Amino acid sequence: MLGLSARRVVKLRIAAGKSIAVGPKSWQSAPVPKIYFDEGVAKKYDADSTHMFEPAAVEPAVSFLADLAGTGAALELGIGTGRIALPLGRRGVPVHGIDLSPAMVAQLRAKPGAESISVTIGDFATTRVDGTFTLAYLVYNTIENLTTQDEQVQCFQNVAAHLEPGGCFVIEVGVPGLQRLPPGETVRAFHVSPTRLGFDEYDIAAQGLVSRHYWLSDGRLRNFSMPFRYVWPSELDLMARLAGLTLRERWNDWNRTPFTSDSTNHVSVWEKRRSGS
Repeated sequence: MLGLSARRVVKLRIAAGKSIAVGPKSWQSAPVPKIYFDEGVAKKYDADSTHMFEPAAVEPAVSFLADLAGTGAALELGIGTGRIALPLGRRGVPVHGIDLSPAMVAQLRAKPGAESISVTIGDFATTRVDGTFTLAYLVYNTIENLTTQDEQVQCFQNVAAHLEPGGCFVIEVGVPGLQRLPPGETVRAFHVSPTRLGFDEYDIAAQGLVSRHYWLSDGRLRNFSMPFRYVWPSELDLMARLAGLTLRERWNDWNRTPFTSDSTNHVSVWEKRRSGS
């Protein structure tokens, strides 16, 4: 999307209001201050993220999630254009999604199989939907779009309120790359080429970063910046405990490669405690 780094192409969340119905299996929230993923971005999202739509990227994630969902339903936070939701639905898992961007959801709606997926447009940290789920999931670093610790804690609490006892919450996210940041430096390049530059600018004290992107398009230099809050695995575990969830498993990737001190990403699963446990 816009030539952005794969690990940073994620759905930005902005504070949203209450949800109101706008059509079959869709909802529209009250007006929000700003939506980064507008119609122009949404139309290019899939084409600019083609590697993430390859079977090698999608199938392991879908198999992992389908196993956890079992015969129950799944809730995707940041459903976007349906990269994971659509193939998961084809596995027979009922999927409901939450996303802030109507334009992204419109791209989802144009795809085969989308008629079986319900979507609520709103802030996934606080937006509630009807029903309960055996699985909730947040992929592709999207937890970092919640740019304060309070919002990330709210997200865990919101998920816990939607999960059935024994249900699971899955997050796919990178391990903060501070080990690769030279002492005294705050900026790290993650992409350098003749036509595109990408830098992460860290605010260590605030545990935040701004991902900055510059690229040539039609002879013009364009730029785009997005804020994030990076989060440590142990911090996520504490957020889970506060919400009544416990760590069940953690892997380096969807193929269940062991998570080690050298891992740059992780797929973590927390389980909602059953009554009396």
